[in-house]
Amino acid sequence: MALTKMDRRIRIKKRVRKIVKGSADRPRMSVFRSNKEIYVQFIDDATGTTLLSVSSAEPDLAKVKSTKVEKASLVGKTAAERAKSAGIDTVSFDRNGYLYHGRIKSLAEGAREAGLNF
Repeated sequence: MALTKMDRRIRIKKRVRKIVKGSADRPRMSVFRSNKEIYVQFIDDATGTTLLSVSSAEPDLAKVKSTKVEKASLVGKTAAERAKSAGIDTVSFDRNGYLYHGRIKSLAEGAREAGLNF
């Protein structure tokens, strides 16, 4: 039987998570993409805590009228700015099983433009 999209994404996610780990000095930048919104978390896997999170559903970002790809770039820039103010300069990027194109790529490039290293 063929794999569904969700099963395929979960397989990729497990394969990537064997390698990508987050720590206090280099947290994991995990991305979740729903049909409508996009979410980013900075996670310390050693303690299992979320250090910071940003979402396109936040009131200040939700006001902006743009396409989902443009909104993802804006979320990436906002996440990078908040991370820099929290003392996070370098992260491990976890695309969470999604292919690196479209909104995921836009978010990553936006974060890089704002000065986040990964």
